[in-house]
Amino acid sequence: MELAWENIKAGDELPELRKTPDLTQLVKYAAGSGDFNPLHYDPDSAPAKKIGRIIVHGRFKYASMGQLVAQWLGHRGRIKKLSCQYRGMDFPGEEMVCRGVVASTRQEDNQKLVEIDLWVQNSHGQKTSVGKALVSVA
Repeated sequence: MELAWENIKAGDELPELRKTPDLTQLVKYAAGSGDFNPLHYDPDSAPAKKIGRIIVHGRFKYASMGQLVAQWLGHRGRIKKLSCQYRGMDFPGEEMVCRGVVASTRQEDNQKLVEIDLWVQNSHGQKTSVGKALVSVA
């Protein structure tokens, strides 16, 4: 169903986005982002040994939340702001679920705005990252 301003209400859930990043995906993300911290791809690095394994890039989770919002919007609007706070670690080979819920809607300066609460949940149901998005809807 195509997104329509008239149908967006506080409490609406965005369709979830599930990802299970593996080592190859993290190496590709490191190359694309320039974040070559070995904590994200080298299990023999000192930081990974201290934690016990490598971890998913925080910015990978941030980008995934942006992907969730962009897919929900389709071509019916644009992301004006996106924020993220990291609260826990996610690990390769474990599913991450990106979720969002409409927090509020308003019209301001001839724009139809939607505020969205976002989060990434690990396979244990814990929120490992939280964020917010402000989007304008056409």
